[in-house]
Formats: sequence, C-alpha cells, structure tokens
Amino acid sequence: MEIKPQAAVIAKDTDQLEQGKYGPIFPKTPACYGFTVVARVKPGRAEAMREYGYALARALESDPYLLAPLKLHYLRWVLFDDDTRFMYQGIFDTDFDKYTEDAIALFSKAGVSTAFENLEGFPEDWRTNPEAFVRFVRQHHCPSFIEYGEYPYVTADEIKKALRVKNALSDMLDQLQ
Repeated sequence: MEIKPQAAVIAKDTDQLEQGKYGPIFPKTPACYGFTVVARVKPGRAEAMREYGYALARALESDPYLLAPLKLHYLRWVLFDDDTRFMYQGIFDTDFDKYTEDAIALFSKAGVSTAFENLEGFPEDWRTNPEAFVRFVRQHHCPSFIEYGEYPYVTADEIKKALRVKNALSDMLDQLQ
C-alpha cells in the first residue's frame, strides 16, 4: 500500500457544509479534523494559563491516557503579543461536535477546569452549556484554508497500531539473531 501525501483546500464559505448540532461540520482533511482558536487573555492571567499547561503535563505524567477520549493527534498552545493573546490548535479524529461534547464531559468528570477560563469572553457556565462553549470557540476560530497530511486521513489509533506492529516485528527479528 502506497501512502501518498495529500493536501485539501477548505472553502471559506461554510454555507454548503453539512450542519451538525452546533453549526457547520468542517470536512475531514488529510490532517484529520481540528480547529484553531485565537483569543485575548484576561489581564493578569497569562501566568495562570502557563501554570495550567504545567498542571496538564503533570496530570498526563500520572495518567498518559487522560485525554484519550478526545482522539487527539496534537495540541499546540501559544501565548503571544506579550502574553496578551492565546492560540489553541488541536488536531483530532472526531468531528467538532463530538470533540466538544467529549471535552466537556472529560473535564466535568475529572472535576477540572479548562485553560479557556483564562480567556476574555469565555462562558462561566461552559460545563452545563455546551452551546455557549461552542459559540465561544466558533467566534474565535481561525479556520485554515489548506491542510496537508504526510500520511493522509490516518487516525491516531491506526498510527499507534502500526507502531505496535513495527515494535513487535523488531522484537521478533531481534530474537531470531
């Protein structure tokens, strides 16, 4: 099976997109699904945002599968413009509606907050009001117009499975020597 890199251009107009529970469902691209949020940090909250990042990293050391329900490939958090603005970029395997509902359920179940609470305009009732959470994300979403995948349309689970097979074959070959 040959794996050919691919790119997909995403139309600016979302009127033709399938409508989900919370608005347009952006298409799966060679990079899977994802979104980018850019928002203002509440004054004086940049360090709290950084600390949340450290807390999340520590939580993942304790439970590497903490975020597994989100089917993530990557997350990227960036503070910029002298720590006054924040960018959240996530790439994942589910559509936006499912990701949103899974994120709210995960944080509610774990009894933790979200880093987004440090952002201007983020709804205080986000745990019980997914529509408000979605409205915030959609208002601050900066849609990409092209996405590229070196290994297109491959899920995180498929990548992990391939790596397990590779390691098993490597172990088997080592034992034959």
